[in-house]
Amino acid sequence: MTSLNISLTEQMRDWINAQITTGQYANASDYMRDLIRHDQRHYEQLNLELIEGEKSGVSKRKISGIIATSKAKLKQ
Repeated sequence: MTSLNISLTEQMRDWINAQITTGQYANASDYMRDLIRHDQRHYEQLNLELIEGEKSGVSKRKISGIIATSKAKLKQ
């Protein structure tokens, strides 16, 4: 495993320490690795969704209809 030094604000370091205190993480490195894995999964999922969108073809819906549907879903 390699090493990487990063600079953090005191509030960020306090946050990491609080996460370690919960017992979910053994140390700061464990917490940072978990954040990176989460970010990688998020990026991969976004790419898959973009590919799916491209494969779905051109929508027959108007932008105003898409926006209205999205707003209605957010209100629920």
